[in-house]
Amino acid sequence: MTDNLSPKQEWWSAADIADARLPGLPGSVRGVNAYAAREGWTKDLANLQRRPGRGGGLLFHWSLLPLDARLKLLHTDVKAPDERPDRTTAWLAYERLPQKKKDDAKRRLNALNKVELLNGSGTTHVLSVEVVAAEMNVSPRTLYNWIALVEGVADADRLAYVAPQPPKKRTKREDRAQYRPFMDWLKSAYLRLEGPDFAPCYRSAVIKAEKEGWPYPIQKTAKRWIDAEVQRTTQVYMREGERGLQRCYPAQIRDRSGLHAMEAVNADCHKIDVFVRWPDGTVNRPQIVVFQDLYSGKFLSWRVDHDPNKVMVMAAFGEMVDNWGIPKRCLFDNGHEFANKWMTAGAPTRFRFKIREDDPVGVLPLLGIKMHWANLASGQSKPIERGFGDVARIIAKDPRFSGAYVGNRPTAKPENYGSRAVPADEFLAVLEEGIEEHNARTGRRSDTAKGRSFDETFAESYATAPVLKATEEQRNLWLMGQDTAKLHKENGSLKFHGNVYHCAWMSQEANRKIVVRFDPEDLHSGVHIYSTEGEHLGFAECQQKVGFFDLEGARATAKRKRQIRKAEQRLADLHAPLSPDQLAADLNKDRQETTALMAEKVVKPVFAKSPRASTFQQPSDPRAEAAQEALILELGAKKKPTKAKKQEQFKVAETQEERFAQAQDIERRQQHGEPVGEREAAWLEGYQNHSEYEAMAALMQAFGGNNAG
Repeated sequence: MTDNLSPKQEWWSAADIADARLPGLPGSVRGVNAYAAREGWTKDLANLQRRPGRGGGLLFHWSLLPLDARLKLLHTDVKAPDERPDRTTAWLAYERLPQKKKDDAKRRLNALNKVELLNGSGTTHVLSVEVVAAEMNVSPRTLYNWIALVEGVADADRLAYVAPQPPKKRTKREDRAQYRPFMDWLKSAYLRLEGPDFAPCYRSAVIKAEKEGWPYPIQKTAKRWIDAEVQRTTQVYMREGERGLQRCYPAQIRDRSGLHAMEAVNADCHKIDVFVRWPDGTVNRPQIVVFQDLYSGKFLSWRVDHDPNKVMVMAAFGEMVDNWGIPKRCLFDNGHEFANKWMTAGAPTRFRFKIREDDPVGVLPLLGIKMHWANLASGQSKPIERGFGDVARIIAKDPRFSGAYVGNRPTAKPENYGSRAVPADEFLAVLEEGIEEHNARTGRRSDTAKGRSFDETFAESYATAPVLKATEEQRNLWLMGQDTAKLHKENGSLKFHGNVYHCAWMSQEANRKIVVRFDPEDLHSGVHIYSTEGEHLGFAECQQKVGFFDLEGARATAKRKRQIRKAEQRLADLHAPLSPDQLAADLNKDRQETTALMAEKVVKPVFAKSPRASTFQQPSDPRAEAAQEALILELGAKKKPTKAKKQEQFKVAETQEERFAQAQDIERRQQHGEPVGEREAAWLEGYQNHSEYEAMAALMQAFGGNNAG
């Protein structure tokens, strides 16, 4: 059975045997060669091989070794030194080398090829090695080492095996376990969303470590350990959040060449960095909403207002459909102005505002337009963000707006900031001119434009695109806002935003739930009334024009009231900068401790010259006793005697039943004209106003008993 066994390495050189330290064999190359000569290994040609490239070196079969050495090879599996990697590992290591070392590998392989060429021409191996070594300016031993690297390797893989490998790094194993408390504290301080610098975090950690007695490394080592333990993307996520993590990965590349004009549109709002003076005197930065064709990039429609709202979005959408047709898809972000019920109510993926069962279906679902929601302020998913970066920047810095430009952030204000506000009509004219120039500018480099303008790209595709036009009935959907309401239960009239709407047919529909469609800019022009299922019921005229002229005006009025309220709150905070809690904390901080003299200011009752007797006392609680004595004195002091006559001794009873009986006795004597002391009368007057007397009297009346008088 032993004949079928063999170690992993069957052929051994004298150097391999010496390095393996096998039993019964010398530990040097010279000793192994002498032992082989004595034992006749060199004469056993069947178990002998000549090693190429070693100048006559020999390889001995493992069966020549002594028995103890062979048993050790079988049982301990002695490995040959410098075990060669497989070809896949060798080529992977070669690919990781810098180009300089790859060029060195080619030079080495060229030297080996020259040696083989000389050997083939009849030159001895030793002479061939010496000649090539001299030519390469290296020693023959170096060349022999290169030959050994490729022994038994296929010619196609020689380049990978002969390549110089970087030396193995001999690093001292660091015992980081003792630094774990310090490193945990340091990582917690450094990996925060505030993004602090490493140096101050390290200094704080050192202060903590010195207090706790923790060992800590130097700053450079601590930073190296954190970088090794926490990968870069994790550090970015912990220090910059999700937005920072998204920047670590490339954005998705979206191909729009498969679309056609008006197949899909996207819309968004943008604040123009210009001060505009509106007709009502308001000065602010206007908001613009734009619908853009996704295929060409052309701006199709736009509206301007003080703030983004559903009215301006609906108006811009209606202009787009009027001029160009109904798109198949709309891409919005989830802002309130786009996810409003007028536009999107009834969509399965809409997650804004409270959903009610009687909500009317929005305009987009009624027109069969599919909605897609993008992330807020995401230029990768909404191409219109890129368009705003072009148009808004150019328009805001137009020479006609000189002095009105405010900068795109608080730290970028120009020197003439706030020196002028552009009239609204002038702003709208320049804005319209800028949008037209944006659409007509040639040299666009998108995949669909290919050097043309957005107008030309759109026109070419629009001429052959299957675009559906809107009917007159469909126009009512976006020309009007919508809301749910209920007709009057008696006369069928509709009260809506302070106005009353009624026609003769509405009396037949009294108390019915309906959907109101109206012109947000002119509520007095009347409303269209629909059933909750979408059936048009009729038109209703405005009977009482007592409300406001437009819905947007009402919204602006409400906003002004909120601004006034906030301004007053700021003034109140300015005049009273300290909160009640702060005042209380200041008072408590400056309060002095109670001295013993203050206890003497509590007056205790003294009756004549007798020892002080407690009233309502509870023997188990001295503090309650003192409080009750003070209370009795307070109650009895409401009527003081005017003359200091000598009176009989009067003592208040100790229990509440005895005190109530005592009071009944005094009341009985008063009613029958019997003598009552002034102190007794004064005590009774105070006691009758006490809760104990009222409670005992109520019990007496409820459950019966002897009643004084």
